[in-house]
Amino acid sequence: MELFTMAFWAALMSIVIIDLVLAGDNAIVIGLAARNVKKEDQKKVIIWGTVGAVVIRVIATLLVVQLLLIPGLRLVGGIALVWIAYKLLIDEKKHDISAGNQMWAAIRTIIIADAMMGLDNVLAVAGAAHGDFLLVIIGLAISVPIMVWGSTIILKLTERFPVIITIGAAVLAWTASKMLVEEPLIHDWFASPILKYGFEVVVIAAVVALGLMTKKKKQKENRAAESM
Repeated sequence: MELFTMAFWAALMSIVIIDLVLAGDNAIVIGLAARNVKKEDQKKVIIWGTVGAVVIRVIATLLVVQLLLIPGLRLVGGIALVWIAYKLLIDEKKHDISAGNQMWAAIRTIIIADAMMGLDNVLAVAGAAHGDFLLVIIGLAISVPIMVWGSTIILKLTERFPVIITIGAAVLAWTASKMLVEEPLIHDWFASPILKYGFEVVVIAAVVALGLMTKKKKQKENRAAESM
């Protein structure tokens, strides 16, 4: 992908939005893992835990970028990403991370937890990058520092403005639809621009509509259960 074209900026913006929207869990993990260490060591835990997590995230994303070049895997990845986008809208997540009191135990907790929880990020970023390693590196370089030092702000914003989560889910669904239409096995089905862009719009609309409907239904059931 050529540098500083509209396609480049659109892909980069998608990566940053995806990382920040999916970073809520990771930000909480970092905060919870650092809470039990000495006050003077907390900053070191956050910095080194994040450095370790970022290194693993970059390696994993670059590997997935290569894997997505194999015929059939974009199809699998696209379907998985549609599910991740849907789950992002309906999930009410609970966080119960136990971190050791020692600094290195807390750092290890951050790296392991991020690696386990970062699979959705890796898949989404790899799909949005369209095989461009530079986009992966720039996207992570922009979003990770924001995630770490602005984690509290990100969490407060998503709680105050739930539409941010909806926008993030729509971006994920768009990335998933682009992965599907670019899959070599079914690429010929979308030779017509009308079919291609129509399919992308349908996927985005379906994920957002179904996700919001399911979320409202769950909220009604929860309110009914609480009032009993």
